[in-house]
Amino acid sequence: MSLTLADVLALPGLESMRLRAGAAGLDNGVRWPYVAENSGIAEWVLGGELVFVTGINHPRDEVNLLQLLEEACDRQVAGLVVLTGPAYIQAIPPSLLDAAEAAGMPLIEQPYSLKMVLVTQAIGSALIQSEQLGRSKHDVLERLLTGDYQSLEVLLHRASQLGMPLAGHWQVVQLQLEGSELLFAQGDAASVEVQLARHHDGISRRLRQLSPGLPVLGRAGQWTMLLPASDAVAALANRQQLANWLKPLNLRLAPLKLYIGLSAAAHPPARLAQGQDEARQALAAARRFSERAGLCVYDELGVLKLLSGVRDRALLDQFLNERLGPLLRHDLHHGPSLMPTLEAWFHENGNLVAAAQRLAVHRNTLTHRVQRIEALCGLTLDNAYDRLDIGIALMIWRLSA
Repeated sequence: MSLTLADVLALPGLESMRLRAGAAGLDNGVRWPYVAENSGIAEWVLGGELVFVTGINHPRDEVNLLQLLEEACDRQVAGLVVLTGPAYIQAIPPSLLDAAEAAGMPLIEQPYSLKMVLVTQAIGSALIQSEQLGRSKHDVLERLLTGDYQSLEVLLHRASQLGMPLAGHWQVVQLQLEGSELLFAQGDAASVEVQLARHHDGISRRLRQLSPGLPVLGRAGQWTMLLPASDAVAALANRQQLANWLKPLNLRLAPLKLYIGLSAAAHPPARLAQGQDEARQALAAARRFSERAGLCVYDELGVLKLLSGVRDRALLDQFLNERLGPLLRHDLHHGPSLMPTLEAWFHENGNLVAAAQRLAVHRNTLTHRVQRIEALCGLTLDNAYDRLDIGIALMIWRLSA
């Protein structure tokens, strides 16, 4: 659980602090208070700080204040607090208020009469309390999702005491951000780390908005959350909402890509561990099957449910090797050609013209490859049972890719 700017403004003793602009960012999480003593802040903040601008150690004219706002937006700080009074900054320039409002960056006015030591003490204490409460909520949710508890009744009572609204039925959502190695290949490690941290913070912030009152579990680009879903209609609405967010997000994230897996609907607290397993299976399908556009719901898995339920991985590997082993070995030694050809043929339902277009090869080339596939594997692509085996083997191959 994070401390938001709205929470800071509601702290006892800080009533004289006023929000002047940027109300759209009141849900920004505050990581720590930082007092700006230099002309700029870009080198000194990492994101999430509540930056206090005093003017004591550096003159703060209108140009400098606008520069600070620009740097605050660029570094994604939680908000700016400008201390005003007769000695240093007499008033906040209207241009700064307009720019903060346009950027959605919270701009707070604090009178110099309110001592900084009282402000930082209040915020520091609130951050500690928020962290302790957040840890407790995380612990409860983690235990429910793993089934690691002796008494569900006791755990739900603890959740109630922590203000966690767990009564009802839920859909478990798992998310994973991939592609960081591509970012590191494009730039220096320090700047990439900052960029990744911003992406993680942005995604986490959006997920907390989708799941108010409950924690979002997450680390190293992986998140788990609950969405209310009492029936299939609610689950479909959740899917649509996430899909509408995911598509434009992945365009902005490139070369990173976010994948989402959702469980079936209507899991009560006693079945959240089952829901988490379903969400994991759906996430694996979202990651491995490009036609799912990065998102999959457990109910959409079809035969993949059966494959995911096979605990002995050796059985799946044996089936794959028996059906498509010669193709895998061919592509390993000669480069990928036959397996992509078979997959394209399968996806295009045996349409050679469409499969050739998918692969950007001539139809005669595709026909030759199909003949080679049949000869190597001893399968007939026109045979319904052979096609069934091929489809299942391709799924296993994708799941293990």
